[in-house]
Formats: sequence, C-alpha cells, structure tokens
Amino acid sequence: MLKDQDPCAQPKLMHPDQAIEQLLAQVDATQDTELVTLNNAIDRVLAEDLASSIDLPPFDNSAMDGYAFRFVDLDLSQDKTTLTLIGSSFAGHPFKGKVQPNSCIRIMTGAPVPAGYDTVQMQEETQTDGDSITIAHPHKLGANVRGRGEELKAGTKVLHRGVTIRAAEMGVLATIGISQVRVSRKLKVAFFSTGDELRPVGSELSPGQIYDSNRYSIQGLLSKSHVEWIDLGVIADDKEAIRGAFKEAASKADMVLTSGGVSVGEADYTKQILSEEGKITFWKLAIKPGKPFAFGKIGKAIFCGLPGNPVSSMVTFYKLVLPILNKMQGITPKAPLLCQATLQTDIRKHPGRVEYQRGILSRNASGELEVSITGGQGSGMLTSMSLANCFVILDQFQGDLAKGNTVTVEPFNSVLC
Repeated sequence: MLKDQDPCAQPKLMHPDQAIEQLLAQVDATQDTELVTLNNAIDRVLAEDLASSIDLPPFDNSAMDGYAFRFVDLDLSQDKTTLTLIGSSFAGHPFKGKVQPNSCIRIMTGAPVPAGYDTVQMQEETQTDGDSITIAHPHKLGANVRGRGEELKAGTKVLHRGVTIRAAEMGVLATIGISQVRVSRKLKVAFFSTGDELRPVGSELSPGQIYDSNRYSIQGLLSKSHVEWIDLGVIADDKEAIRGAFKEAASKADMVLTSGGVSVGEADYTKQILSEEGKITFWKLAIKPGKPFAFGKIGKAIFCGLPGNPVSSMVTFYKLVLPILNKMQGITPKAPLLCQATLQTDIRKHPGRVEYQRGILSRNASGELEVSITGGQGSGMLTSMSLANCFVILDQFQGDLAKGNTVTVEPFNSVLC
C-alpha cells in the first residue's frame, strides 16, 4: 500500500541506497492474512509470532544406538563395567519395566530414556554375551542423552512474524505440532510489454523486430519472489490499448510492473497515460545498468516502471522492486551478504554511477575468493546475467580498476540463482 505522500524526485542522479530508503518509506506491508495448512506453507510469510506449546525434545531421549544405564552403577576403578540387560526402548515403543541396579536396556536413537537411567553408551563401545553387556565407560554422566527441553522450553518463541517459511521452518512447525499457520496474503503483480517491434518467441522476425524477452525475465523474477503474477502479454503501441492495459492491471493486482517507456524524452504513450491515470514520479538514479525508474500509484496498485534494456530491467528489479515487494509482503528485511574478492580481470568504469557489473565468484587453490567479469557489460547483453553468480559493486566515484585489486562482491540470492 502506498503511503499518502509524494514520491521524492531530484534533478540530479540519486544514489540507489537513498532511493530505496525513500521508496520503502512510501509503502506499507499488507495487513491481509490467511490460514493455510502446513503442507501449503512453503515460501509463505509468517504473519504472527509462534511459540512452542511443548518442550523440545518432549522427553529425554538417546542420541545414539546403544545401551542406557545408571552412571552410578559404573565401577570407575575399572575401564569397563558389566551390566545385566533387562529390556529395550525403541522409538515409539518405550521401556515399560522397572529400572534395577546394575542393569541396562538396549536403546535406539530417538527412543525415550526411562526415568532412572541417565547415560547412554554407543553400541560400538560395548560387548554382549547373552544378557551380560560390558560397557566401556563414557566420559561423563549424561553422555549421549538429549534432555527434555534441551532445545527449547514450552512457551519459547520459535518463529517470528516476517519469517519466510522454508523447509527448515516447515520441520520446526511440524516438530511443535502446528498443522495450520497464519501467513500474509500472497501479493499479485500484473505486468505487460508494449511495442509494435516485439514479437513472440518462436515466430519469424521481420526487419526492425525483436523477441519479447523482458516479459519472460520478469515472469521468472516474480516466480522466484513467491508472488502471484498476471501476464497481460504484449500491448500494441496504441494509446487506448495501453490505457486499457494499465486499468486492467491495476484492477487485478497489488503492483503493476512494466519495462520500457520510462526514460526522459521517450516518445511513446506510456508516460502520457501514466500521468493521466496515476500518480507517478520519474526517478533518475545513479545506478548502472539502469538509471530511469518510475514509481507511484495507479488506482489502488503500486506502480514500478523498469528501464527497457534487459540487464537494466533485471538489475533494477533486484535492487529496487524486490525490496518493495518484500516490505509489502511483510518480510523482515535483511542486509545483502557482501564479501571481498580479488579481481581477476581489469575493469573499465567511468565515475558517476554505482555499477553492478556481472561477475563469476570462485575460490582459488588456496581457498581465497576471486572474481572475474563475465565479459561485455552492456545493458542489452542478457547473457552476462546468465553467466554470472554475483554482482561486483563499484562505488559511484570509482574509476577503472586493474586486475589484482580487492572489490566488493554481492553473491546472487535465491531470486537470481
């Protein structure tokens, strides 16, 4: 939801960090939630804090296959003690007998340790002779026993609102017996392309025509962002057709997303219709690839307009739109993982904009991080994104860099991997 204030625009190029701070200040997280079953909760955003109603583990249990016994029964003057086997404890089938002095039971990993026994020795450190079990002494009382509540006590918060539920969180929820969770409603994002020069993939190209690639990249980015996407296709360069597309998109979605038609001075209908139908500001950002970006509102929907060049479109989505979507979904923000690596290729750069050059991050034989550039860095060279696994981030006022310099690297997260 867009807050009731105008987007901030500046005549000079704005640093992307400043831009994202101002953009995020103008949107709110959705308050709409829904209850889903646990098996449908993967990649959803938790809408409430959750505490465990039980201790974890819920009972003392064995960390090993072996034998459970009383530590006090060991003859510590010797290296080993022989005990009498009186039963067994298996997962789901606990020992039901009475604990006796100088006795032990066969026990499996995860099985309950009966009250009265306090230590487990792994089976590799034992010898059996009928019901006589000789046990090599463990190092300490309580060895190989996972105590009740060792992981957490009942009432402890386990997961917090804003967490994205992954495989590990699914397991945690199942462990504490939760079968349904309240999550944020999935956002809907509608997108389309405009241009008479765009042709569907698989068709023949005539002179001056290109395939509509951006729509597929955007679809992939939205799918990895775990939102519902609505593809409205390619809209012809017709004023009323474009107006109709914007209205349809805004009526169906929480966000309307386009690529192209946001550069200053572009002679098309997009900007005109945006100014007529919405509350839009055009931003000029100190970012490369990129720079033109549009943001605002159409009807009740947030609008984000990406630049038209394929790499610019992907980079600005990743650096600007994705944080907006995350906030709208209620995802707890996390700073990107950054690391330092030694540059393996020369880099050419003109001061003036923060650059996100596409790189390949790896480790050398000594285990040190190295990064090389994927080749040509033109904003239309989409193969550079396919080859890369990271961005090499170059400061706004940085110039050329020679091989051997240390640079800041941002490995791709799951949206680009």
